Amino acid sequence: MNAGTQGIRIRRVSSRKRSRDSLQTHLTPARKRGGGDTCLHDSEDLFGDYDSILEDSSLLAKLDDAEETERQRDLQSAAHIVAVDQQDFIALRPSKDGAWKRSGEDILTDSILDGLGDEPFEDLPGSQVQFQEQVDENVKRRRLQEGEKTSTPFRNTDTEAGRDRNMEDKTKRRSKARRSVTDQLKRTMLCNAAAPSNVSRTVVLKEAVVSEEISVAMQAMETVSAETTDLGPFFGLPTKVKDLMHKLRGIKNLYDWQETCLNLDCVQQRKNLIYSLPTSGGKTLVAEILVLRELLCRKKDCLFILPYISLVQEKVRGLASFGLELDFMVEEYAGSKGKFPPVKRREKRSLYVATIEKAHSLVNSLIETNRLDNLGLVVVDELHMLGDGSRGAIIEMTLAKVLYMSKKTQIIGMSATLGNIRDLQTFLKAENYTNDFRPVQLKEYVKLNDTIYEVDPKEEDCFRFSRLLNFKYSSAMQKIDPDHIIALVTEVIPTHSCLVFCPTKKNCENVAGMICKYLKEEFLQHRQAEKAVLLRELRDSGNGSVCPVLRRTVPYGLAYHHSGLTSEERKLVEEAYSSGVLCLLTCTSTLAAGINLPARRVILRSPYVATDFLKRSQYKQMVGRAGRAGIDTVGESILILQSKDRNMAQTLVCSPMENCYSNLMHDDGKGITSLILSLIGLNLRDFLRGTLLFVQQQQLCAEQSLWEVVQQKVDLLKDKDLITVTPDAQTLQVTKLGRATYKGSVDLTHSDVLYRDLSRGLEGLLLNSCLHLVYLVTPYDMISQCKPDWRIYFRQFTLLSAAEQKMSAAVGVPESFVARKAGVDMEAVRRMYLALVLFSLLKETNLWSVADRFQLSRGFVQTLLSSSSAFCSCVLHFTEELEEFWPFKALLTELTRRLSYCVKAELIPLMEVVGVMESRAKQLYNSGYKTLTHLANADPAVLSRTIENLYRKQASQIVASAKMLLNEKAAALQEEVDELLTVPSDLSSTL
Repeated sequence: MNAGTQGIRIRRVSSRKRSRDSLQTHLTPARKRGGGDTCLHDSEDLFGDYDSILEDSSLLAKLDDAEETERQRDLQSAAHIVAVDQQDFIALRPSKDGAWKRSGEDILTDSILDGLGDEPFEDLPGSQVQFQEQVDENVKRRRLQEGEKTSTPFRNTDTEAGRDRNMEDKTKRRSKARRSVTDQLKRTMLCNAAAPSNVSRTVVLKEAVVSEEISVAMQAMETVSAETTDLGPFFGLPTKVKDLMHKLRGIKNLYDWQETCLNLDCVQQRKNLIYSLPTSGGKTLVAEILVLRELLCRKKDCLFILPYISLVQEKVRGLASFGLELDFMVEEYAGSKGKFPPVKRREKRSLYVATIEKAHSLVNSLIETNRLDNLGLVVVDELHMLGDGSRGAIIEMTLAKVLYMSKKTQIIGMSATLGNIRDLQTFLKAENYTNDFRPVQLKEYVKLNDTIYEVDPKEEDCFRFSRLLNFKYSSAMQKIDPDHIIALVTEVIPTHSCLVFCPTKKNCENVAGMICKYLKEEFLQHRQAEKAVLLRELRDSGNGSVCPVLRRTVPYGLAYHHSGLTSEERKLVEEAYSSGVLCLLTCTSTLAAGINLPARRVILRSPYVATDFLKRSQYKQMVGRAGRAGIDTVGESILILQSKDRNMAQTLVCSPMENCYSNLMHDDGKGITSLILSLIGLNLRDFLRGTLLFVQQQQLCAEQSLWEVVQQKVDLLKDKDLITVTPDAQTLQVTKLGRATYKGSVDLTHSDVLYRDLSRGLEGLLLNSCLHLVYLVTPYDMISQCKPDWRIYFRQFTLLSAAEQKMSAAVGVPESFVARKAGVDMEAVRRMYLALVLFSLLKETNLWSVADRFQLSRGFVQTLLSSSSAFCSCVLHFTEELEEFWPFKALLTELTRRLSYCVKAELIPLMEVVGVMESRAKQLYNSGYKTLTHLANADPAVLSRTIENLYRKQASQIVASAKMLLNEKAAALQEEVDELLTVPSDLSSTL
């Protein structure tokens, strides 16, 4: 049997309660899965390898027993059979019903049926009773027919050959008879499985022996609701989910707190919940189980909100295999990816994994299309980011809209411990669960001069003496490393891992280089071959170029990690660190908020991020990376202090967590202005009462009331021609520009500038080059980060064609301006400089050479590229709402695609797969995996052997992601087909 039907056993059910408790413990739905299960077709033998329909008393088992008995009887009565064969006629014997039957030809069939008839059939289900009645009828009919005939046997009593032929003939007849009964039984049961039974429902209900699994599965299918969604023993999920957790994640058991949290009454009743734990406590697993429960049990879509694109991609990659095995879609909404509104699926459910900005646009599109109720669950990771500037304002707007528009959508927030968690509870109407669990004990230390102190809040000054550093420094080393970083890291590496957080990107590179100078030669021997492979992969990712700092540090097992790396370099460094090839990373604070890279020891080079003193939440996030579950028994953090910072550090390490406040008023109220615009556009009234700002208005609106703030922002929107008053002067409505602004997620401060630039572009759009389009989608918020090198600017400008130079002059950057190096640093000039960088990148697709030509860091060029692709997507949605910009739709669609990947056209289908970067795409393409279909149908084992330096786990994730993407595209096309072929409801009713 296949995986879809194995384990189904039919038993008599003693009670419905027992059935419900064991739903899906053994049952796996018999429908096709993407992970290897197959569907049975009508022509296949359902029972070929399975004969336990009724356990010990199944029909097939009885049939086999009777056949064996008959064979023994044949051996014992061989002489009698020969004697009968020598007779001149076949003896007839009367049957019980008065008909005459031959005792030779059908004796096996009769004896089997007689054997089966020794036991009553009262306990059989209706389908098998029907089969037995059909067999009896056939036997009676045959007996009547045979009684009217004269049958002459094969006669040869003179030779042994005759007897042999007679015996052979009888053996064939027995085999035929036996096969006929077995085949008929199987055919009948197959038909009963495929077609409705002719037996009345009353009879079936009385007589069927229904298995516990089937009973509960049918009940769940018929009565899916919030109250009856228990599909199995694993927190309401089938056992298959638990098996997948073990197979794909290596998770056998949950922590006690996780089980407690999942069994909370508020969770069972689908109330909103905020749960707070230290970093690395296992928060995400709880959210994933709740997501799976919503997708599988309640058949609702889910939204998982994460703060960064890298985290979204990691989550999509990690959940793709679950989606294939459990039959749901995993869709990425990050950067330029994501469809608004999402594809409406008739059968499969979708998990949308989105960044903060994309999640807001997604919720807006669902509200507009009246589909928000299809969203059963919203999960927010890092909920404390509500207090993080403009991005916090976007989270607040998203959650407030969900709360206001849908009473059926549950919200789950994961957060660090906060001081004013009750404000968030009031805002989200949520329960709170807090636990201080960590899988590995964390010990916090500070280093002052050459002394290590343990952090102890019970002490008067929070610090308790621990030990003195035991490392001999020469005078030269003391000058180079006054903070004793080398001493601290060599206590743990290379045997264990270490993270060193530095205040700036440049400091990360300097510290990594400094440590290498004083490491012993034995560090070079540690996993030497694997480090050589890593260097080769870094070189391939840079098209032959590799960072000189990494070239020097990687052989020692060290690397730096910050935004100056390309995304491909970061991925390679992260994978090498996770696998132990690298034992130390010097990094900025962004790593603490990003991908999970734990370490035995975490060192904070300074209590500053750039020039700002650390916040308590930042500190806890960094030190929370100390201790690797399942590897370390303890984790250590060491904060390096100068004497002047001692008092502030005491407050940092021992004070309670900061409060979280609404950021709708941040940056001169930009958040609340955007919120008001979208509320008017979505026709939402009396909404502000549902915001965190309303909960905290006494603290945040001290100078003017919330109502006065709203009035002020409404006037601002009127002045920008984004909203207007209706003719009857009763209500407000958005203008076309206003609708385009909020649907395109365009910053309010840039909407009028963007409209003006696009309007000018229509007057003389240059189409023989993509420079003009690239200029129009160069992000406004990147302009301030650009400081043109005038010499490089002029040289690149002179390389433009006459038409391109004319276009540049049209947007306000003539050649004369660049040549004179005018003192006024206009935005158009700096924007054109960035456009030239992007233009060169699209022509060459070599990020390293372009970065070198413009004297920019490759990380900045990578950020510019990703920001431009995201902004291009926003501009596309902006133009779709304004009829006058219709020519841009097709042009920007293709440009978005090119900016998203910036590779040769043939590699784009492979780059669409999460986890496949440019160098890997080239490897795949050159090995024959040229399309998404090729990759989706690849064997992970073969793929890992074919592609150099591709581990089996990575190959499995790539194939799973490719299958998910292929399924997503196919499902979208199928939905379009179904929609086209569906008869309109109003038409069908008329007919």
